[in-house]
Amino acid sequence: MNDYSILIGGKAGEGINRAGSVIVRILSHLGYCQYMYYDYPSLIRGGHNFALVRASTHRIGTHRNAVEFLLALDQDTVDVHRWRCSDGTAVLFNANKVDAEGMGIPIDDIVEEEGGSSVMVNTCLIGAFGRAAGIPWATMEEVLTLEIPKKIETNLRIARRGYDAVEEQTPIPRQEAARHPILTGNEAIGLGLLDAGLDAYVAYPMTPSSGLLHFLAGVAGDFALKVIHPENEIAVMLMAQGAAYAGARTAVGTSGGGFCLMTEGLSMAGMTEVPVTIVMAQRGGPSTGTPTYTAQGDLHFILNAGQGEFPRFVISPGNIEQAYEWSARALNLSWKYQVPSILLEDKTLAEGAYSFDRDMTTPVGREAVARRDGGSPYRRYAATETGVSPLATVPLEGEVIKANSYHHDERGITTEDPALVAWLNEKRMRKEDAMLEEIDRLSPVTTAGDGSADTALLCWGSNIGVCAEVAGEAGLKVIQPIVLSPFPVQAFNTALENVTVLIAVEDNITGQLTRLVEGLGCCVDDAILRYDGRPFSLEELREQVREVVA
Repeated sequence: MNDYSILIGGKAGEGINRAGSVIVRILSHLGYCQYMYYDYPSLIRGGHNFALVRASTHRIGTHRNAVEFLLALDQDTVDVHRWRCSDGTAVLFNANKVDAEGMGIPIDDIVEEEGGSSVMVNTCLIGAFGRAAGIPWATMEEVLTLEIPKKIETNLRIARRGYDAVEEQTPIPRQEAARHPILTGNEAIGLGLLDAGLDAYVAYPMTPSSGLLHFLAGVAGDFALKVIHPENEIAVMLMAQGAAYAGARTAVGTSGGGFCLMTEGLSMAGMTEVPVTIVMAQRGGPSTGTPTYTAQGDLHFILNAGQGEFPRFVISPGNIEQAYEWSARALNLSWKYQVPSILLEDKTLAEGAYSFDRDMTTPVGREAVARRDGGSPYRRYAATETGVSPLATVPLEGEVIKANSYHHDERGITTEDPALVAWLNEKRMRKEDAMLEEIDRLSPVTTAGDGSADTALLCWGSNIGVCAEVAGEAGLKVIQPIVLSPFPVQAFNTALENVTVLIAVEDNITGQLTRLVEGLGCCVDDAILRYDGRPFSLEELREQVREVVA
């Protein structure tokens, strides 16, 4: 066997996400590729939380329903997830709180005897898992020391007690493979933005984008980065534009409800041509919806947000390498074309943990922009063939740099003259041709699976992981547009060559990508839609694809 799934569950406050992350790193240490899905309700304490960790000898981007190990800190974990277990599943549980068949460990007693805090129950269970999986204690000790630096001596004693309390059940052998770092989607996006020269990040916390704010705040001192938390999302967008007006490469982060508050400022950025990059992490809506669960329901909102007409980049990465690479590109493209760029992710990618292989990415770095080369007075909105005017930022000695939200002339002076209004609209929209030429050089549409197959799965965002695995098993092709605006029609049509049956896979109820491509003349034959806030598992999509293509 070369594929293992582990579920650890308990209540909020018991460190389930952290415990899952530690297990991920233990298995990564053994040479496995990793993916972790974290499921939690919008409660500060209580409720049922669980992390699904999957380790495989091949690259993965989705979870399995069936598990080889079930690690339970509470009764709910056993009761809710019993259906995932088979005769071969090793069930390890806290015998002080759980009634189940399997291997019970008196975890509460051990933690109390060792003078630990209540959150250390997960450390004890992780130790028990290590022994049940046949992992040498030296490996466990090494990873725990790195991952749990606080009160490490107490944690190690508790973990060792858990380790000694069980017997080996399902050994997970070490693989002779290169180890890769583990990143969440939000962390990869943060690193990509930094790679492209991010100077400032402005955000109001909102799940599932909050992890990006926390990550960048944690590394700000290492990168001379300003991280600012204003009072609301309106202030976020306006502060970001003020920073960009002064020359700082700035990004903001939010989710659907916060982006609603940003839309007037987004439209202002379209008129003033001030660059701004927005990381928009989708979750279930409308309104508050399911704030800690996933969705792909905001595509058309993002494509059309803001009053009036102005060009924008909309980029939707689907895996960890794409998140890193395309976040850097989004920041560069925003500054090169002086337009908003929106990086559209979903909760599954944002908070999921993946093995990251940097060798699979193309270095991006910070790209230069067209700067003012002299001449006075400075014409902030000078007419050019591409619609992109040479950029200058304040302060500029002897010059005034306008950022006018009204219609204006080349110098930025307000006007309502019909000829100038028409001229400015044409100048602004002329950028789209240049933007499209640019993205066509950047592989804006990716494919996976069997490239010669005549049946293809069409997906966007995080569904690329599960679609690629299912297609690989079934001999199908996968088509994933990464850039959604301006839409790369030529690259998309090239990917469609020889495809006679196209099946869309989306996490929404209306088929938003389907509607987008059908509006461009593409025919989608069928759709597999999920809209309950949960991502497709490997088994679920496999079965639904079989039903559709049968």
